[in-house]
Amino acid sequence: MTRRHWGGVVVAIWVVSLGWLVKREYFRPTGARLAEAALNVSPSAVYYQVEARGRQVGFASTTVDTVRDSVRVEDLLVLDVPALGSVRRTRVRTSAVLTRALRLRTVAADIDADGRQFTAGGAVLDDTVFRLSLHAGSDSAVSRWPLTRPVIVPSLLPLRLAFGGELRQGNTYRARLFDPALLTEQDVSVRVGSDSTFVVPDSADYDSTAMAWVPVLFDTVHAVAVEQDVAGRRARVWVDAQGRIVRAEYAGGMIMQRSAFEIAYENFRRRDTGQLAAASAAPPLGAIVPLTALAAGVQPDDGAERFRVRVAGLPWDTAGVADGRAIRRGDTVEIRREDLAAAPRRMLPIADSGLGQWLGAEPLIPVGDPRLTAQARRILGRERNARRAAERLVRWVHAEVRPGAATGLPGAIAALVQRRGDCDDQATLLVGLARAAGIPARTVAGLLYTGGRFYYHAWAEVYIGTWVAADPLLGEFPAGAGRIGLARGGLARHAELAPLTAPLEIEVL
Repeated sequence: MTRRHWGGVVVAIWVVSLGWLVKREYFRPTGARLAEAALNVSPSAVYYQVEARGRQVGFASTTVDTVRDSVRVEDLLVLDVPALGSVRRTRVRTSAVLTRALRLRTVAADIDADGRQFTAGGAVLDDTVFRLSLHAGSDSAVSRWPLTRPVIVPSLLPLRLAFGGELRQGNTYRARLFDPALLTEQDVSVRVGSDSTFVVPDSADYDSTAMAWVPVLFDTVHAVAVEQDVAGRRARVWVDAQGRIVRAEYAGGMIMQRSAFEIAYENFRRRDTGQLAAASAAPPLGAIVPLTALAAGVQPDDGAERFRVRVAGLPWDTAGVADGRAIRRGDTVEIRREDLAAAPRRMLPIADSGLGQWLGAEPLIPVGDPRLTAQARRILGRERNARRAAERLVRWVHAEVRPGAATGLPGAIAALVQRRGDCDDQATLLVGLARAAGIPARTVAGLLYTGGRFYYHAWAEVYIGTWVAADPLLGEFPAGAGRIGLARGGLARHAELAPLTAPLEIEVL
């Protein structure tokens, strides 16, 4: 063989080897790349100040621990919200165990919010099924749903982005999130932006003059901006190379900023909560009161036909109001009560394409439960007109379920069995009964305007050919216009509303 032929063979071997190397490095399964990269995950603990309108309202921390075959991530969030002379605390602690490929194996959550305490535990079975168990006192519930792709809890998304090689400017990424605090599964879309440099407190000392901890040493941190969109709720999060959040700005103005432990926690713990509580005792007209009207002892007004407000600080693409219910012009929004006479005539069951999500099971809203199915049949009898059926369900829940929080686990079954429930429970019960009857339905959490102020509230939307707001607690179908929806679907708990309402400024016109 001539030297030229040998040269050709060597070149061919080199090209084949290079091609194999490129294929191995760039077309490896995501799990393999993550498994290799995640070996660099190191134990760490970071702390955050949670602020709204320049005032610290909470504390958060993330702790990462590594062992031979898994990674454990623990998150803590504490929010204090003053309302009518008292300070209401929401506390959520989650613990997730991941494989070395950063795939979720188990997640546990301990939740104390809105006067209710319960725990949630989830496990991925054979990478095909997610099993969720809920416990509150002696009550428990278990649900399962199939997985079409790996599920991620929100606090683990930055870790997966960083070690999955996704933090490249202009890169986009989609994933399925399960939020153990809100007990809901939703898609998230991510777009990676430019990088920034932050200077954050690394250590602190106590200043006796200011009577507070102040920074004494700083750390310079390089981080990449990540735009997140979950069901229309947007956030901008800066993530460092280790997958740790440096700063997060959430829809509505809530900010989480990395800091030293003493500044984040000790200063928060030492606040004068008595002064905060006293300042909230007599909210002015137009204020947002972080209580339900039921808890505040306020008698809601009759349902209004139209309601106009000027709002600052609200991301209107996240407003969970029924289709066509709200009309926006600049910062002014007019909300109109739906005209049922104009609604198309539909018969049950309704199985329109694209509505399957609002007919399926959710945590605390089981589908196929014989108690819900039997009750829906008793209420509706032979009624098959969707509008009349939805109205019957609203009237029944309003008449048969006494106002007040049900004991044990929240949700549809508790309200049905105990015949007692607050706005959350009654909304989930209505949704459960509607889905059992073949009516697509979903919960909405937001604000109710009554007595010149805004209060937290939950209601439902039912699809009868068009989406219509329905309020079983107040017996309104369609619900009056004086509602601003902020969060749609999932468990309509007020804990979700705190980050959205903290910076809102609303003027009733």
